[in-house]
Amino acid sequence: MFQSFSRTSNVTYLLIVSFLGILLAGMFTLYPPNVQETLSWRKPLIGSIFGILCIFGILAVFFPTKCSRVFDFGKGGKSKRPYHSSLSSHGASSSLKGHHPPCEHYAGHVFRIGDRIFCAACTGLFLGGFLALVGALLYFFGDLGFEQSSSLMVWTGAVGVGLGLLQFEFRRFIRLFLNTFFVLGTFLVLVGGDNLVQSLIIDLFLVALILFWLFARISLSQWDHERICYACRIAACAFAEGKTRSH
Repeated sequence: MFQSFSRTSNVTYLLIVSFLGILLAGMFTLYPPNVQETLSWRKPLIGSIFGILCIFGILAVFFPTKCSRVFDFGKGGKSKRPYHSSLSSHGASSSLKGHHPPCEHYAGHVFRIGDRIFCAACTGLFLGGFLALVGALLYFFGDLGFEQSSSLMVWTGAVGVGLGLLQFEFRRFIRLFLNTFFVLGTFLVLVGGDNLVQSLIIDLFLVALILFWLFARISLSQWDHERICYACRIAACAFAEGKTRSH
């Protein structure tokens, strides 16, 4: 019970700080600091950092075991998730389908194309990461400019980040779209902020903010998964038992 309360408190804290960061990023459109710099290497440096983040995010989708550990399915055991001991089998195998256990409670987290099952969130993060990577290459290393729409980009990106943090309330293809929009939102906030302020310090601050949003996004998914399993009262979950025995 205490552990569950602690996790909920941490998630609340992450949400509050994340949305404060979104508002702060939006403030740059209203009161942009007058600290424009002419460093020729600013954009390549920031583009490289952001591009690496996108590449790591894309690669994570191709390593299901690593991805599932990020979402806390490869961790645990009785010491971390004692509520597993109260679950019993509802006929589910202990293998993951689309990074999730084959359980009806996770039906809204996945979608099917033919005989393949995909995680809606990871697919959305992959699509968003790919599009953001292409956009970063064009903007930070090419001639793509957004001077006339920087403020709109920041606010559109802020909406995308906010909805992405709350994506666990939605199902299947809406969840996929919101996760795509989440990653694109971080790109829009960074590019719009760079256009408005043109400051290495502000760009690094926005990159740090993006890292925090990603951490909050992962923590929210962990919390959502634990919430689902904790509320499940079906006896002897084969997935939970298999994971507990393997650890």
